[in-house]
Amino acid sequence: MILVPGWMWKRGAVSRGACAGFATGVFFGAFVLVEARSWAGTVVVFVALSLFYGARVARRMERAWPGAKGLSGADRAAVVRATRRGEAIGDPRLASSVVEYAGALRRIAEEDRLRRWVVLLVTALTVVLAVYDTVTGSTGETIASWLVVALFLADLLWWPRRRDRLLARADRAEAALDQLG
Repeated sequence: MILVPGWMWKRGAVSRGACAGFATGVFFGAFVLVEARSWAGTVVVFVALSLFYGARVARRMERAWPGAKGLSGADRAAVVRATRRGEAIGDPRLASSVVEYAGALRRIAEEDRLRRWVVLLVTALTVVLAVYDTVTGSTGETIASWLVVALFLADLLWWPRRRDRLLARADRAEAALDQLG
């Protein structure tokens, strides 16, 4: 939910899940194509991740911010945009939604923090596999493996700082509600 941009919140739950699933399916399908040079494998990964990840994202978003159902797409997007930017919402009727969305961001961030050890473990495993692929694999396998290592390192090193800045902006957006009166 933290990674879902504001424009996606204009859409309904199914559409949000489909967008997230499609992007994930394309991204990881491309890895399969580079590494295995298999169109069949690429299609399988694309379909499986699009469906399963898309459904998971939609479900997690609905569970994290149930109040989103009661808002129009434009209102949801406005709340998300203001909260993620740390700005005042400008519309007093959406103030409680800013508080709910900011709380949802904090809950999801806390859940993700509890799983950081999994990312660390998987990162270590991807480094081992990348070294193995470099020594024994094809050029495509080597490239794909090191790209996966780079992704996991970004998740370990870049994402926590980005997440903390996002949460600080959510706090500012909540603080700005006092100015609405």
